[in-house]
Amino acid sequence: MNPFPYSDDNKRYYTMNYYFKHSFGRKIAKVPLHAGFTCPNRDGTKGYNGCTFCSSKGSGDSILLYESTLPQQYEQGLVRMHNKWPDCLGFAYFQSFTNTYADLETLKRIYDPFYEMENVHGIAIATRPDCLSQNSIEYFAEKAGHKETWIEIGLQSVNDKTMEACNRHHTTAEVWQTLEKLKKTPIKTCLHIINSLPGETQEDMLETARQVAVHHPTAIKIHMLHLIKGTQMAQTYKKQPFKLMSRDEYVDTVIKQLEILPEDMIIERLTGDGLAPELIEPLWTIKKTIVLNEIDKKMARENTWQSKYYKKEE
Repeated sequence: MNPFPYSDDNKRYYTMNYYFKHSFGRKIAKVPLHAGFTCPNRDGTKGYNGCTFCSSKGSGDSILLYESTLPQQYEQGLVRMHNKWPDCLGFAYFQSFTNTYADLETLKRIYDPFYEMENVHGIAIATRPDCLSQNSIEYFAEKAGHKETWIEIGLQSVNDKTMEACNRHHTTAEVWQTLEKLKKTPIKTCLHIINSLPGETQEDMLETARQVAVHHPTAIKIHMLHLIKGTQMAQTYKKQPFKLMSRDEYVDTVIKQLEILPEDMIIERLTGDGLAPELIEPLWTIKKTIVLNEIDKKMARENTWQSKYYKKEE
């Protein structure tokens, strides 16, 4: 018997599919979009070349119509999603680069049309904590009262030394400060973390999960580090290879992270989608379904579940 309450199947963690099904009554598909933003870590405001693990497309490598207009990207991306899930509803996912890195009028010009489109059932926005002004938070908060809105922030690791080496150019404290502002609004929040960053131990990765549990965003995305062709980190790896987790090590770490996360935190991802032609290592991540199945099987075998060892701080 599955002991986890937020599940309709064999999953022992709170999946995004479960959340969407119970919120919208249908499958939701997020359509990735490129809105033409850059990043303060690329244009010289804070740094150049971006985070060392980030691709030249700002983590928007799955966007097929990169040069098309935003409405074209969304409409054709939704057709692609309907080929997989005919009954699905669409979310607009502003994925690549930093999607609040602009003045308020520019943000309104980009986002207002999507809030008005009937076939857009929600909006998800990937950004940095240092690129969310009070004015932009208030704008998205007002919009979130009418259409579901998610803000996704790349934390990656709570270890500032790790992230300094990754050229992140903002602090973990800034993530928590911005998250607390967002949590006072109707906006839903998601933090991204990466396992197996150079020099990190499993304990480092568990500490990231512990602190995420304390600050309690709506959701979390857990990724394995992907070494993508053309990134600074991939170039470093070629010159001086560093240890990457095996699939078994990754499965074990993810399960331990799930065990210390609260049961009502949505798990949006447990592994990423590295595009095979661009992926250098680890190649086992290409077989995403196998990774997820191994997590499910081990959790059942060990009779464990999300939140099993979660301790709420008073």
